Amino acid sequence: QVQLVESGGGLVQAGGSLRLSCVGSGSIFSINAMGWYRQAPGKQRELVATITNGASTNYADSVKGRYTISRDNAKTTVYLQMDNLKPEDTAIYFCRAGRLIGLALWAQSWWGQGTQVTVSS
Repeated sequence: QVQLVESGGGLVQAGGSLRLSCVGSGSIFSINAMGWYRQAPGKQRELVATITNGASTNYADSVKGRYTISRDNAKTTVYLQMDNLKPEDTAIYFCRAGRLIGLALWAQSWWGQGTQVTVSS
């Protein structure tokens, strides 16, 4: 089992920045990747970005050039730096960790509880 706790969400004006953090614990040695997903009201949860143990990253087209995913050296914490935020970025952001196969397919994964990000126009 892996436990994930997100933090860093909040309210920001369009054009502003936020940095999300997700701390993993438990059987964190069993994972090979961590990532961020988001779910806006009335929409399906979607991939935002992932990062593997080898530091390979993958981003949704909608956030490329604005968001940066990174991990600490111990590979227990994943960050999401969000710059030039837009109102359409408003969503609950979820951390995900597990065994990633391919770009967006997880053989096994765990989710955090989510953190709200609200971008005002």
